Amino acid sequence: MAVETHDLGTPFLRFEREGHLAWCTIDRPASRNALTATMYYGIKKAVGLVNAFPEPTALILTGTDDVFAPGGELRGRADDHNEHMEYLAAGDVTPFEEVRHSFAPVVSAVNGICQGGGLLIAMLSDVAVCSERATFRAPELLRGIADTGYAAYLPAHVGVAWARDLLLTGRRLDAREALAIGLVTRVVPHEELRARAVEAAEQILRTAPEARMEVKRLLHERYGKPDRMSMDWSLFHRDEAREGMAAFTEKRTPGWVPAGLSDERRSS
Repeated sequence: MAVETHDLGTPFLRFEREGHLAWCTIDRPASRNALTATMYYGIKKAVGLVNAFPEPTALILTGTDDVFAPGGELRGRADDHNEHMEYLAAGDVTPFEEVRHSFAPVVSAVNGICQGGGLLIAMLSDVAVCSERATFRAPELLRGIADTGYAAYLPAHVGVAWARDLLLTGRRLDAREALAIGLVTRVVPHEELRARAVEAAEQILRTAPEARMEVKRLLHERYGKPDRMSMDWSLFHRDEAREGMAAFTEKRTPGWVPAGLSDERRSS
């Protein structure tokens, strides 16, 4: 069977479809798969593509090497120009709601580091199949970013107590811990990841699509609604976010950290 490819508007995403399965691979190793705005929009486009195919098709999202996705590019080195992005500047280029509401099945094959926007993609997929080597974190508050998406989604996903713990500390979980709290549901040997992701996608494809969407709609009503305006204001207009991203880039402790803690190695 021939492999069908599609351009997602960036060289850092590969889209390949063969039969009833399509793969979107995040491949930006020089920047540890950090997601540019164009890459976020490319993932959104990938979800749209599988929903537009006349034949039932599942999308599997994965990364390269030891990184699934660490979230958005914070260092300002967005070597990923796409002339069409300027027309989308006023809109939301992120794929989270498209992943959540996709009629076509979406499975995340989490091969390694999964945090920030990458963790949101995995959480909102129909199923996240995770390597035993994967790690998970929501580090936004360490960067001065008020991520209202996490504040809306995570309590319904793992409970308020765990959401509070993960969001307010920004600590890292290994795959075993993530499975134990219900952040993810399938942890597999690393060498079996792709096969087990295919298995999950094909399990979903065997279910009745219209009935499946009714069930998904009811499930997703349990999530809160992100406050996009507040998040954008935090991200683009508050000094904390500027300081947090500058500190991340310069590999130093942000200025708001108490002096007694500032000599600790900053979290990556």
